[in-house]
Amino acid sequence: MLDPSQIRAVTLDLDDTLWPIWPTIRRAEEVLLLWLKEHAAQTAQVFSSPEALRAIRLQVERERPDLRHDMSGLRKASIAQALRQAGDDENLAIPAFEIFFAERQRVQLFDDALQALEFLAARWPVVAVTNGNADLGQIGLDHFFQDSFNVQRTGFAKPDVRIFDCAAQALQMPLSAILHVGDDAKLDAVAARDAGMHAVWLNRAGLDWAVEDQHPPTTVASLLELCDLLAA
Repeated sequence: MLDPSQIRAVTLDLDDTLWPIWPTIRRAEEVLLLWLKEHAAQTAQVFSSPEALRAIRLQVERERPDLRHDMSGLRKASIAQALRQAGDDENLAIPAFEIFFAERQRVQLFDDALQALEFLAARWPVVAVTNGNADLGQIGLDHFFQDSFNVQRTGFAKPDVRIFDCAAQALQMPLSAILHVGDDAKLDAVAARDAGMHAVWLNRAGLDWAVEDQHPPTTVASLLELCDLLAA
């Protein structure tokens, strides 16, 4: 049972916790395609849909396991590969990625996200721990967060405990004093609990718990339910 009195800080996942990620990624891919049509016409012709861009991204992920959790590095490498295959200038991968990345930051928050961030940040230091490449400054949410950790910054991805260790070191407190909240049963809930943290699974979709060898942690259907739980 979650005991709010034991919590001294909160770490938060970002993608699919504060906003839905796939509508954002699809829109960013569509903006990238429009840019490619203007600046790399052969690539736009060969990779003419978001699905085609996603396919080459998956191909590069298979070929480059070192980039598997580095979303920015993976996207840059896949754009470069697409340009190379189509016969366009590979150096266009840098401005192309910048176009994609800027659009990727135009997220649509879940309805409960702002209210929950205000509640949490007023009570505890809040740190982002994400496997994605969201830029809280560009999104306009950085004032709620004391710090942010991802693969590019740390070299580690959830469920690796070392990314949680980075947050704990920044907060100057033990993992046992920190609550982690996220939408992924394994990468967030199980990983945080295995690291010795308090854990809450944000299960917006009402999914069944699929981790066979462990019981689910405290589970909420929304961030407002989380706030009610912590205020009790």
